[in-house]
Amino acid sequence: MKELFDAADFLRSVRRRLRFGEFSREPLRLLRLQWKADAVECDWMMRPVDRWDIDLPAHVAEENQTLQALRDALTLREVVFESFHGVSNAELRMFRSGVGQLPELVMTGSVNRTNEVYSRVASVAMRAMLCGFRFTLAEGVLESIERLPAGCS
Repeated sequence: MKELFDAADFLRSVRRRLRFGEFSREPLRLLRLQWKADAVECDWMMRPVDRWDIDLPAHVAEENQTLQALRDALTLREVVFESFHGVSNAELRMFRSGVGQLPELVMTGSVNRTNEVYSRVASVAMRAMLCGFRFTLAEGVLESIERLPAGCS
């Protein structure tokens, strides 16, 4: 029964902590949560560009969206390990709406509880990489991942 309470804690924490972002007022949308013994898999959709950013140059709006996505990934990692006390590893994947509204993979993360989050590292992108997230940035914007490196799911 404790396991169900952990899952409920996770969902409540995601709703509370990721309801609004700093750069987007849209809530984070979870796609899938799978929990197996000491591991969690979680997929979510990248928040869309905020409605208030439509008058900004496109590259600025996309950079804001990317910054929000990186912060969301780090926060989601924290929530996983705060909610699931017995979990030591997590596979996290972020998708965004692609062509024809088909989701495209933009970030993966094989993270574990022992990864340190280097709060003194100024770059959010570097902090995400140090935690185990894999992604590609082009001019400050997340690109889709066409082929995953070996060992990534």
